[in-house]
Amino acid sequence: MDDFDWTATSPLRHGLVRGTFGAATPEPGVRLSERSGYGLLQIMACRGRWAETAAAANRFYGVQPPDRPAVTFGKDITLLWSGADQFLALTQTDHRPVDAVRSALGSAASVSDQSDGRCLIQLSGPRVRDVLAKVSSLDLHPETFPIGAAAATSIDHTAVNVWRESDAADASAVFNILTFASFAESIWHVILVAAAEYGYGIDA
Repeated sequence: MDDFDWTATSPLRHGLVRGTFGAATPEPGVRLSERSGYGLLQIMACRGRWAETAAAANRFYGVQPPDRPAVTFGKDITLLWSGADQFLALTQTDHRPVDAVRSALGSAASVSDQSDGRCLIQLSGPRVRDVLAKVSSLDLHPETFPIGAAAATSIDHTAVNVWRESDAADASAVFNILTFASFAESIWHVILVAAAEYGYGIDA
């Protein structure tokens, strides 16, 4: 009987190579990395029970879940809009309080653990908007897509969640892309191709 190795590995393990690539520029136009070590719960309100779900989530997380394409930031928690009457709860550590959240929300909503099924890619740098403009249809102008904005969209015909968080130390915008793990390597490749002309750095 064959033995199986159930050790968790990154879906980007074949392409996550630290270094600078693409066009030779004084500084990379884009920096990319995979964020790991987080917990991710999908929370979906039952029909007609969004107000109840939002209130219970606010009490549990200490921050109001978004009811539109946006993110709300709390202490060690990010709540990300993912569709009508639903959101994702992203913890900064691999802490998955599924039972506690289910208890807090009761019968008002369903809760499922998505931590191992998604891949989170972070991009920043002076040319980050130029890269994302090649692969998505979003208007990422700072006035249209400010810090805290979010969207459920697609890249390379694959569903993704995109949101903007606080700017990087170099004052460049920071965008996060959350996608299903099985499509992560394909999306990663598409982004690298789009970033090549600006030069890109990978922080492994």
